[in-house]
Amino acid sequence: MIKLLVGLGNPGPEYEDTRHNAGWWWIDRIAQDLRATLHPQQSYFGLTGRASFEGRPLWLLKPTTYMNRSGLAVAALARFFKIAPGEILVAHDELDLPPGDARLKQGGGHAGHNGLRDIHAQLGSADYWRLRLGIGHPGVKAEVTNWVLRKPPADQRDAIDRAVDRAARALPWLLAGDVAKATAAIHTSQPPRPKPPRASDSLGSAST
Repeated sequence: MIKLLVGLGNPGPEYEDTRHNAGWWWIDRIAQDLRATLHPQQSYFGLTGRASFEGRPLWLLKPTTYMNRSGLAVAALARFFKIAPGEILVAHDELDLPPGDARLKQGGGHAGHNGLRDIHAQLGSADYWRLRLGIGHPGVKAEVTNWVLRKPPADQRDAIDRAVDRAARALPWLLAGDVAKATAAIHTSQPPRPKPPRASDSLGSAST
């Protein structure tokens, strides 16, 4: 059972709309859907909130340690509430997927992602779940840092937002243990398109 949802990103207005903050965009969407408010918590090195799903507690976390120290926040909250790595889902930007794609997986390597690298080190385990939100690749390794710390153009941001939306809609299945349905919904690929008006949606069975 997933007990902790984490969105990775960097704090500060200068990073708010950059590709590296895709994980924050997802956790903000989940907090909105669950009507959960995120508050600063020094003990957990981030913004945290609590919601529930079918009577079970569910924690939300946005580390504010900067990306390369994300594990400090994740480990602090997980250890205090005795949450195992397999009960944690981390949403993060993914260079190896195009904007509009998203993938769900459990375990595996960090593929050079500094946030995941630190979570691996702090938890002492790679067994947590990952929600990989595609941001595309600049095509040249030397440009990766600039790429992730820049705002995507409107069509790419729209594609990422739609992947965030699919993953938000699939969350109740994942929380209920139906990984197959969650995966099928999340892995549906939608390429960039002109940005339409979008109405907000809810998680339905999730509540505070």
